Amino acid sequence: MMKEEKLSAAGAEIVGALTDFYEALGQGSEAVAKKFTVRTVELKLEPRTYEGKDVKEVRKLLGLSQPLFARFLGVSTNAVRAWENGGKTPSGVVCRFLDEIAFRPEHFKGRLREMIVSRPKEQSSNECLSR
Repeated sequence: MMKEEKLSAAGAEIVGALTDFYEALGQGSEAVAKKFTVRTVELKLEPRTYEGKDVKEVRKLLGLSQPLFARFLGVSTNAVRAWENGGKTPSGVVCRFLDEIAFRPEHFKGRLREMIVSRPKEQSSNECLSR
C-alpha cells in the first residue's frame, strides 16, 4: 500500500481531477463526454497534386536553382527536372513538403539563409606554386 503524503492545494486539485476522470472512464465514454469537454479534431493532411509548373513555382518562391532545390529537398537534380518537365510526379511526402513551402515561403527562405556556410577563399594558382 502507498504511504499517504500531504499534498499541496494544487496537488490535491490535480489528484482530485484525475480521480474524477478515472472514475468517469470506468463508466464508459458517454460519461466522459458528459462530464468533461471532449473535442474531436480532424486535420486535412492530404497534399495537393503537383504538376511541373507547380513544382517550378514553389522552387521560384525560394529563388533556388534546380540543383540547390534538389539538395534542399534531399532528392536528385534529375528528379526535380523530371517533375518540372512533367515526366514524373513528386511522391506524397514531397508534395506535403511543397505544400508547407508554398504556405510559408518566408520561413523556408530564412531556414535556407541559416544553412549558408561560407567557404574559404580559393587560393590562386600563383599562391599554391609559391609555397
